[in-house]
Amino acid sequence: MLVALIAQDKSNSLDLRMENRPAHKAYLDAHPDKVHLAGPLHDKEGAMCGSLIVLDVADMAEAEAWAAGDPYAKAGLFADVSLKPWTKVIG
Repeated sequence: MLVALIAQDKSNSLDLRMENRPAHKAYLDAHPDKVHLAGPLHDKEGAMCGSLIVLDVADMAEAEAWAAGDPYAKAGLFADVSLKPWTKVIG
């Protein structure tokens, strides 16, 4: 099951994102079987302001557990996180 994780950072939290980025990237790298694709969202100025991650998991409970274990989530970076079932059509 593919699940899109769409997260928006809290306002003025770029420093918090950058402090936790190495741990976040290590978490992504540690789960190559679950992370289908991943990358930051950007604001109008080009600064990172959120995340888009497509997970390949057995069910929504596994997606929720994975999201809760993300170092960004543990650091309190996100103002909002959405998990939505997703279907790959192109690419």
